[in-house]
Amino acid sequence: MLATDLSCLSAQIAAIAPVRRIGRVAGVSGGIIKVRGLTQCARIGDQLRLTRQNGDQIGGEVVRLEQDELVMLPDEPYDGVSLDDAVALCPPASIAPSQAWIGRVIDPFGRPLDGRPLLGGLQARSLQSAPPAPAKRRAMGGRLETGLAIMNTLLPIVKGQRIGLFAGSGVGKSSLLAHLARNMQADVVVIALIGERGRELRDFVEDTLGEQGMQRAVVVAATSDQSALARRRCGWTAMAVAEYFRDQGKQVLFLADSITRFAEAHREVAVAAGEAPSLRGFPPSTAHMIMSLCERAGPGEKGTGDITGIFSVLVAGSDMEEPIADILRGVLDGHVVLDRTIAERGRYPAIDLLRSVSRSLPNAATADENAMLSEARQLLGAYDQSEMMVRAGLYAAGNDETLDRAVAIWPELDAFIGLKETQGGDASFAKLQLLLRRSRSSVRAPLAQGAQPSRLQQGKGNRG
Repeated sequence: MLATDLSCLSAQIAAIAPVRRIGRVAGVSGGIIKVRGLTQCARIGDQLRLTRQNGDQIGGEVVRLEQDELVMLPDEPYDGVSLDDAVALCPPASIAPSQAWIGRVIDPFGRPLDGRPLLGGLQARSLQSAPPAPAKRRAMGGRLETGLAIMNTLLPIVKGQRIGLFAGSGVGKSSLLAHLARNMQADVVVIALIGERGRELRDFVEDTLGEQGMQRAVVVAATSDQSALARRRCGWTAMAVAEYFRDQGKQVLFLADSITRFAEAHREVAVAAGEAPSLRGFPPSTAHMIMSLCERAGPGEKGTGDITGIFSVLVAGSDMEEPIADILRGVLDGHVVLDRTIAERGRYPAIDLLRSVSRSLPNAATADENAMLSEARQLLGAYDQSEMMVRAGLYAAGNDETLDRAVAIWPELDAFIGLKETQGGDASFAKLQLLLRRSRSSVRAPLAQGAQPSRLQQGKGNRG
């Protein structure tokens, strides 16, 4: 262990640049700092370090290059900056993860947030590396255990799948992510908390995630008070950490909360760089930024592991057509919608099954299992279409066998959607099968006792 620590320390020392190019502040306006003297060697995305006259330093990033000046976006308040202050050009942003990061909470720059020392790994990784080659990627793998009956059956998640979690604020999104972090089948869990409220970070780590969840997790956090650069970098850093473990052959679960805040941070950076916000307030590069992050998750190449990704989206007023939700739906392998109305009546997770879909089906289930899933969805859809009539007392049993079954099974099927599952996917399917059998017998029983047959059954009898 000591030899490994010394090797990591040696790698960090070797990465220190003995010489840095220096520029000077040429102007400050509108949240940006103009720097002269570095345009011939700086590149977009390079890191900068400005030293104020009192000796304090602030970091930043090159967001625009002009003929004689570059534009620096600072990542912290720039009070006290004056003309001709020195600006040093630093190496490009990178991160060096290691096995020692498991169980730790870090910031987007790889620095510990839990008060304990943390060494980087032997090899630095780019924050924006390319995804695996499309032609060399494996297909999505087998079904994963999730600890939830609904996600073991009707909304399965398989190895290397990427799904979106769409929810408004306060609907149970963070609790669902924490449950998956504790219970979902994976070797390592990497969690990106992007723009999270500062007071909630400790609650999430200690209470919501807990000791059990942290035993295999790496949490990368950028709180809401940090700069747009840090919040955007949080998503990239977390993905780079996930890629490190994937390349070691591990099955990685990547949880991002939330992509909406990631996109908002990118909007601030892009507008500072001169890009026009033309997509309902977002710049055109937003779509590419989100897609490039999501594409890095998924199945790996031969000899590596997979990154199973769950990307949460904040949807105000359940608007699934807003830009971020629309972009993600088109690039992911399914989406899960949490509904405020369901949460308000006390069922958690508040998943709206009829608006949710997993694109791992039908391949993730057998023929018999797919038949069960189709039957359950049909019954839920029938009840949803007639719910107002049923609650108003206008429904009369015996007129429609499918609706009769839907009304009989709905309370149990609704409870099944919120059921925690500790015995695995086979047990979840067995419980679903039992519910469906009960719904059939509940409709046949009145007929066996001499009740009036439904119109549908009468029609079948006349045709016979």
